[in-house]
Amino acid sequence: MPQLPSSKKSLRQSLRRRDRNRGRKKAFRLAVRAAVDAANKDAEALPQAISAAQKALDKAAQRGIIHKKAAARRKARMMKRINGLQSAQ
Repeated sequence: MPQLPSSKKSLRQSLRRRDRNRGRKKAFRLAVRAAVDAANKDAEALPQAISAAQKALDKAAQRGIIHKKAAARRKARMMKRINGLQSAQ
């Protein structure tokens, strides 16, 4: 455990940030999963699901939760997966 007051404050801040970032990471992962599920099931909801997932990834990159290029890579892989599912149907 930290001894100095500044170290204690730093620990508190990092714990708060970790919890906040966990929630945001979970949100964009769920959005991507929803987009892939929409490609399997509901063609009408697919455009909205894709835009929501891309927005969530861009927002996470903007906030520094994931790197900008990591967000771009995830979006590309998501679209490749969705397009593959649609061509298979």
